[in-house]
Amino acid sequence: MTERHLQPLLHELVGVLLAPTSALGDRAGQISPTGVQGVFHADARVLSRAELRVDDREPEAIAHAPHGPHGARFVGLARWLGDPGPDPTVRVERTRRAGPRGLDEEVRLVSTATVPVTATVTVDLGCDLAPVERVKSGAQTTPVEAKLGRPGELSWTADGTTVVVTADGASVDADRDRATAPRLAWPVELPARGEVTLRWRLRVDDPRAVVAAPAGEPDWSRPDLRADDRRLVRLLDRSLDDLRGLRLVDTVDGQDVFLGAGVPWFLTLFGRDSLWAARMMLPLGTGLAAGTLRVLARRQGARVDPASGEAPGKILHELRRGEFSPGGSLRLPPAYYGTVDATMLWVALLHDAWRWGLPADQVEPLLPHLEAALGWLGDHADADGDGLVEYVDTTGHGLANQGWKDSGDSIRFRDGSLAAPPIVLAEVQGYAYQAAVNGADLLDAFGRPGADRWRGYADRLATTFRNQFWVDGGPDGPRPALALDRDKRPVDSLTSNIGHLLGTGLLDGAEEARVAELLASAALSGGFGLRTMSTDDAGFAPLSYHCGSVWAHDTAIVLAGLARAGFRDAALGLADGLLGAAEAFDYRLPELYGGDDRGLLGRPVPYPAACRPQAWSAASAVLLLQAGAGLHPDVPNGRVTLRPLAGPELGALRVHGLRVADTDVTVEVDHTGHATVTGLPNTLTVHTPRIPTPRHPTSTPTPTPH
Repeated sequence: MTERHLQPLLHELVGVLLAPTSALGDRAGQISPTGVQGVFHADARVLSRAELRVDDREPEAIAHAPHGPHGARFVGLARWLGDPGPDPTVRVERTRRAGPRGLDEEVRLVSTATVPVTATVTVDLGCDLAPVERVKSGAQTTPVEAKLGRPGELSWTADGTTVVVTADGASVDADRDRATAPRLAWPVELPARGEVTLRWRLRVDDPRAVVAAPAGEPDWSRPDLRADDRRLVRLLDRSLDDLRGLRLVDTVDGQDVFLGAGVPWFLTLFGRDSLWAARMMLPLGTGLAAGTLRVLARRQGARVDPASGEAPGKILHELRRGEFSPGGSLRLPPAYYGTVDATMLWVALLHDAWRWGLPADQVEPLLPHLEAALGWLGDHADADGDGLVEYVDTTGHGLANQGWKDSGDSIRFRDGSLAAPPIVLAEVQGYAYQAAVNGADLLDAFGRPGADRWRGYADRLATTFRNQFWVDGGPDGPRPALALDRDKRPVDSLTSNIGHLLGTGLLDGAEEARVAELLASAALSGGFGLRTMSTDDAGFAPLSYHCGSVWAHDTAIVLAGLARAGFRDAALGLADGLLGAAEAFDYRLPELYGGDDRGLLGRPVPYPAACRPQAWSAASAVLLLQAGAGLHPDVPNGRVTLRPLAGPELGALRVHGLRVADTDVTVEVDHTGHATVTGLPNTLTVHTPRIPTPRHPTSTPTPTPH
């Protein structure tokens, strides 16, 4: 039988992070040579083992908890030591902290025994310097032999990367059989009721890494939030710690900060993920958006290259130090452009940052890149000339699907069958429409030509979408299809993708109301958030990566769109599901989790290979806060709109430190939903719209037969 390699599970591991370094171990604090456990630097595993023992026995784990924003503390017992009797008298406390170039660990033995305690503490180490994609594939890796250095020091070197471990006061055994499993050892003598602290540290020299840690602290604000629903306060606090840890710069520029996508698989620059996360973070300032825009603009496509997916004006999908080959046919070059939506999301981020107050002197240098991005939309995004944006991998070793649901089986008809490429995704048409309109607004505002062309493009796209995407959903009524396949047949499954159309301008009011009705159905919203696929579809599975699971960022984007459009009940249902999930996951929202009904276990089922922390999941907390406060600025036009979701159902809130035009403001929403904002620059006026009762569609186009 052919050996089957399985992707390692993550859901029970405890992580610490300060990008580009992360570490994953078990709940006892052990880093065992199995699965994905280890210390990672950028996209390489620099330590594959760190197992602590006392007298060759593992302490019995009893607790663990975060220790500061970048650390964790583990508590165990050495019950074979100390006083006899039922009460343990010797504790082992292990504190692990990530740093930008490595890891520090402190081991504290504390005795409450009435007699002296003598023991030997050891840490067994290992290093394979395996690329992250090999770890992800579940394939075997080969340990690297350690070399002794100065007393208490050993090192490993491969492919230009050097890893050094230093342990003050420890002896090091790296001879013969221990060359690939070296041991640190400390003899310990504890007096009665005494304690001792041991330390070891790891440092990495990785000149081939394409990402590095930024200097200084985050330039976004850290709001002071008081809310009746304390889950929102806890979620925001934990998420901002994780977002601080996910900050990166590229090694070319070293200045412009962006967010790495997630631990452990995606701790690098990802166009779509970094753009969405920066967009969600705009309520805390425009600095992250500006850095993300610039770092991606420097790598904007300049030529047509089918091997990498590059095209003039196109925005990058992901950046690695070398080819990314996790197994099978997938082989991605170090700079890979196989994404259909990142270019349009780049335009949307530039526009939204401008609306939040990004200064003109930071917008203007990006306008040539805006024009190039729009050029890609007009010249390269529609290969067959039908007026819609599609994608297809022509290489056979790139991503088969290139929207945010980029797994190979994500685009399915209602009967479960797979759609054949080229694929025309529904939400991508919304992004394209929005990019064209937003781009036109920016061109007009800065006195550059071309705005009329892009408004005309948007009008034609809306007509084509309305004619080709609306399908007869049977008993569920009309709805937008998930996609069109290569024969332009509507892919008729009901998925979360249609929620991304809200607020893009592609739908009219009646169509938005219909989409909101579908999103609020139990088939999509009956879990802890928004399911990626309806339970009524044949392809649904609660632990399918993109066909039934719940993604935090997807839920947050859609609930924010619902809230802004006035579909309060639908938005509140998703917000409650997301906050329930946050509580279940100790307020560190994973990349995704199971789409089971809420009543199954009373808590979400983990998706066992989900990244955690993950940038757009953590940033969802900020988007949820913005939806609660209802703050929507338009600095260039001198106005701020208030449309809060907080109020009778979600509870009251008061937040100080949201940032508009580089000014900290305070929003307060009382129990009735009445909102006030203070601290705005005097150039801005407040508008509180009256939201009419949404109508259901009465004139949705009849689906075209195929």
